[in-house]
Order: sequence, then C-alpha cells, then structure tokens
Amino acid sequence: MSEADMQNPVVGDVQRSRFAEFARNLDPEIRTSLHFSDEAIAGADLLISFCRTVLDTDHPSPWQDRLGEFLEAFEDEGLQAGLEFTLAQLQDPEQAKAWLNTFKGLNYQAFALRLLGAGPYRLLVEAVKQDGAVLALVIRRGMRALMPFAVAWSDAVSNMTVNQRKAVAKADILGLEIVQGIIQLDDAFGKKVISTLPMQLTAATADDLAGWQPDNMPEIVASIRQRVGESSAKRLERENSQLVRKIQGARTALAHSEDGISQAANSLIELIDRIMREAFTKEEVLDWVGANLPDEPQLTYTDKDEKVQPNKRAEALCFIYRGGPTAREANEYDDGSGPTLLHDVFARVIVATRDRLQKLKHNDGGTPEEKEQLLCLLAGLEGALLLGLSINQFGNTQDALLEELDAKRFGATGNGR
Repeated sequence: MSEADMQNPVVGDVQRSRFAEFARNLDPEIRTSLHFSDEAIAGADLLISFCRTVLDTDHPSPWQDRLGEFLEAFEDEGLQAGLEFTLAQLQDPEQAKAWLNTFKGLNYQAFALRLLGAGPYRLLVEAVKQDGAVLALVIRRGMRALMPFAVAWSDAVSNMTVNQRKAVAKADILGLEIVQGIIQLDDAFGKKVISTLPMQLTAATADDLAGWQPDNMPEIVASIRQRVGESSAKRLERENSQLVRKIQGARTALAHSEDGISQAANSLIELIDRIMREAFTKEEVLDWVGANLPDEPQLTYTDKDEKVQPNKRAEALCFIYRGGPTAREANEYDDGSGPTLLHDVFARVIVATRDRLQKLKHNDGGTPEEKEQLLCLLAGLEGALLLGLSINQFGNTQDALLEELDAKRFGATGNGR
C-alpha cells in the first residue's frame, strides 16, 4: 500500500482508520503473525471513523443525524464484531491496557520491523500515529466539553450548606474537585500524549493544542462560567423568554441600583417561583409525587386548612424530572427507588438557593461581601438550571443513540433483540 493511498481512505462520506486500511492490505499470514485479528481491525476502524465523524464540524448535519449513514458504511465489514471488540475494551480498561502494551513493547516492534521491512513498518507506525492523533483530539475536546458541566456542578453544589449536602446520599461525591481535576488531566494529557502525535494532520485548532495550565485555573473557570450563564439563558429562553429577563434584571440591579442586592435577590426568587409555577401546578406536582415518589420523605406538608401541599423540593424535583417517571433499573449501587443522586442534588440546590436569597433579601446591608455572595448564588442557580434541564435531554439522546446502535448491531446478523 502506498503512502498516498493512506492519506485519506474514505468509504461513502466516512473517513476511515489509517491503521485498519493498512492492516487489511497485509497478507493474512502476516496479519496473524502481528496479532491483527479481524475483530481488532474492525474495532479500530469503527472507533476512529466514529471519531472522524464527530470531528467533521464542516458537515451541514449534526453528527447524531449522520449516525445511521456512519453505521451503514460498516454493515458489510464486521460491524457486530467491531462493536463487540470495542465495547469489550471500553468495559475492561485493564485488558485494553495490556493489549496496547503488547504492541508498544520493544520486542514486538523489533519483530514487526523484521517481518514487514523498513518501508512498510514506517507506514504502519505513521498510520497508528495518525489514528492516535484523531483519537487524542476527540479525547481532549471531550474532556473540555465536560468543563461547563463541571463548573456548573461546582457552582451549584456550593450553594448548599454542609447539612444540606449530608442530606443527599453519597454526599462525598459532592466534595470532589472536578474542575481542578479536569484542568490537571488536560495539562498532563497535552504533555504526555498530544505533544507526541502529528496533530497537524487532524482538524485540531490552535485552542485545541494550547494546554490548560493549573496556574491559570481562575481565568479558565471565569471564562467557562460565562458560557454556563449563556447556555443556561438559552435553555430557559426555550421555556419562557420572560424568565431570562429575570436573570438579566438581577444582574442589572447589582450593577446600577443603590438597593441592588435586595432587588437582585427578589428577582431571582421570583424567577425560581415562576419556573416552578409555570411548569406544573401544585395539584400536578402532588399527583406526580404520589405516582412516583410515594415513600420519599419530606416532599409534602399540611397547610393551615389541613390540606396536603407539595413543598419546594417536590416542585423542584417534578421540574427537574419534567413530570416524567422516576423508575429505573436497580443495580448494586442504586435500588431504583427515590430520586437519582443528580436529580436530587439539583432540586435541593434550587431550594437551597431560594432559601439563601430570602435571607439576603431581608438582610441587605449593601456590603461587597453580600454582592459577592449573591453573584455566587446566581452562578450556582444558573449551573443547577443548566444541568437540571440537560439531564433528561441527555438521557433521551443517549437512548436514541443506543437504539440506533442496537438496530445496526443486531441487524448486521439478522438477529432480533
């Protein structure tokens, strides 16, 4: 196989793995000697081609919409074997690490050089590095795509008191320094991986190649936090554009009003109440609690007329769940009853934020400390709303992708589920 042939292997609209293209053109006996199984080749092709599809930002259609076309390109080339091999490596990291270490060993490299000869061996190494660069770019962008959610999570959880955190199961998770961890991981990944690969052959931009430095964490977080606020506003605007104006009003009050803290706190309280009120009536929330969380404590109270009413946490949970079912499959970590950790955290954050805003509203001393506290509450509220409104959308997208994969996977062999 010539070097020119390797530069852009394409089937249909899908760019393929350089390594898989090289390996398929080897003599079958040589492939066997090099431990290049058909399943491994199909798995590498599937993984790298998927990465290339995700990275193709110039395509007019979102990559999710192109998933069907992407899988069709593999229907006659061991789709099921490739999926099973890839999933096996993802599910067993130690096995995957051992498998990769075999090929990285000096003895194996010397053996491959003798078997292939200098020219083909160089092409093999270049093919692996080119695929590695594509995978590395997806990993880096994937890690960085998590940052808005990590910042939103950190900001949201910071609005809870210690006692409120203890009320949530597995509260130790709430204290994880996710933002700092991602920045440190990005820095290490850039130095140990990105710098060793031909990233110029990928769609990497200057921003992709610039590593995040732990020393620059405040600037990075501030930039990401602005994006969180913008994303939260866009999601809220799809619900009700008037809700977005409440947040904008709070910011304006802080910036220009002499009584800014009290006004801003009041705007945010009205925002929270209006979100809950316009999403579901109290009767709908009460019915939802009875149908989904009948055994969950502290979701209702009895008013002065001896009528059972849903409390703010119940309203927040119903909103976060979008009025949908809470039931799920039980596992060793979750018995399937009650709200999930994420749903519960975001609901509690919304309630905790409202409680703290009430205190600021009535105890407004106009101090810089109170202004900073309100800005932190605002950031946490935006984070909770962004993440809360994203949960079910992510779940629906994930379900659709899995259904598409299953349909292609089992359809490739004519088997049903």
